[in-house]
Amino acid sequence: MNIHKDSIIGELVAEDYRTAAVFKRNGIDFCCNGNRSIGDACSHKQLEATALIRQLEAVGTQKSDGSPDFNSWPLDLLADYVEKKHHRYVEAKIEEIRPFLSKVALVHGDRHPELFEVEQLFEASAGELAVHMKKEELMLFPYIRKMVSAAKSGIPVQAVFGSVQNPIGMMIHEHDTEGARFRRIAELTRDYTPPADGCNTYRVTLSLLKEFEDDLHLHIHLENNILFPKSVELEEHLHA
Repeated sequence: MNIHKDSIIGELVAEDYRTAAVFKRNGIDFCCNGNRSIGDACSHKQLEATALIRQLEAVGTQKSDGSPDFNSWPLDLLADYVEKKHHRYVEAKIEEIRPFLSKVALVHGDRHPELFEVEQLFEASAGELAVHMKKEELMLFPYIRKMVSAAKSGIPVQAVFGSVQNPIGMMIHEHDTEGARFRRIAELTRDYTPPADGCNTYRVTLSLLKEFEDDLHLHIHLENNILFPKSVELEEHLHA
């Protein structure tokens, strides 16, 4: 990869997801704020861009870890994958985490009152993600699949919401909201580090929250940095 200060973070991660680990390590959001350049992100975080670029370049010299090349997938396949892998994960994990978080807040909330805010944030996220995913499954993803079919058949397709950019803009805004929520949860839990007096349930709960956030980052990355921009390109091609 040819990496420089003007390279766009989301595009780099789309090209090689292994670079996501470098951005995470340096506290740089590659999913919700993946449209920034390396230079802008480093300036905001007061990091040395040259040092970060060296870390990113080192990734390219490493042996492939066998991760899927999502950037090369057809859009309908990628939409199916997001829905069946990440949407189902979110639905299942919300139901798993809720009772753990409620119990931990009840037992440890007197000594760690931040747990009540964590619980409120997670509940807000659970409710809004459920609605968010249904909008994708019922409106946006079916239209993306229709565009893929139209590109093959030559039969025109028209969306009831006008341009695909309209729902995509809404989805990105909602992704930003979830990103902010989980940044706050990470801050409140000291990056999911259990306190010295934390029981096993406390540790398991924070581990589940960390896993949930990691999956959400990949989920949002696949949409914001690959599926959405390529869908906009496909629509423009179809209307050309």
